Amino acid sequence: MALAALRFDSTAEDVDRWLDALPRAGALSIDIADAGPRGAGESALYGEHGSAPGWWPRNRVTALFPADVDAESMLQHAACLLGVPVPRHSIEALADADWVRESQSQFIPIRISERLWIVPSWHEPVDRDAISIVLDPGLAFGTGSHPTTRLCLTWLARELASGLAVLDYGCGSGILAIAAAKLGACSVTGVDVDPEAIAASRMNAQRNQVNAAFGEPGSEAHQFFDVVVANILAGPLVVLAPLLASRVRVHGRIVLSGILESQRDDVAAAYSQWFNIEPWGREEGWIALAGVRSAVS
Repeated sequence: MALAALRFDSTAEDVDRWLDALPRAGALSIDIADAGPRGAGESALYGEHGSAPGWWPRNRVTALFPADVDAESMLQHAACLLGVPVPRHSIEALADADWVRESQSQFIPIRISERLWIVPSWHEPVDRDAISIVLDPGLAFGTGSHPTTRLCLTWLARELASGLAVLDYGCGSGILAIAAAKLGACSVTGVDVDPEAIAASRMNAQRNQVNAAFGEPGSEAHQFFDVVVANILAGPLVVLAPLLASRVRVHGRIVLSGILESQRDDVAAAYSQWFNIEPWGREEGWIALAGVRSAVS
């Protein structure tokens, strides 16, 4: 099928609104890439909709429409739904091979650590002695390209001991849960509010031949975990602090990401009554917090 690629730039504040409006206007898929001055070229690929822990300050939105659809009118319709002016944009016709090649070219193997790589399914493993997580960009967030995801993956690669029970809260594509399983966790659970994320996580776990349970929030209720990882937005992290704390066993560990450096203190304060929590890593203005649950809280 021939396609048309509609491109424009968006602020971080408006990306989620465009992700909601463009599919309603007929977009088949949406790619969000870093359009900042450094031209990082990192991206996350979406189908009808998706959720993400955070966006770049300036974002290049690429929406694919069938070639026989008036993409210009569809953009006007989406802007009308949002109540915003039509942004400056471009429209480019793509043949079948062009858009497949364009989408795939944005995702290359990503080295997380000496022993951990994220490898798109169309690539051969870079290091056959390392652990490779085979992943397709899909409807759910989590390709390993965003700093918040890399921070969590790096923590797992460096800090996760074998034989532990791990909860990935807001699992997206399942990438963190799959990494935990491949790094030696004895049991892995992932939860997400998005049914498509749960489906994508199950598919990716099967592709990587790991055992992990995925479901909606609440499916993990009454369980205690040695490690809880949550890569979501700072606001939800603050709200979820009592719930996430209740999932971590005494002396267990928590890892929080999706936090801008300016939001660090607010998130840390929300968890301080349960955890000895400190900044663990920083990347491109994002921060990860990690802590150990105290015996008394």
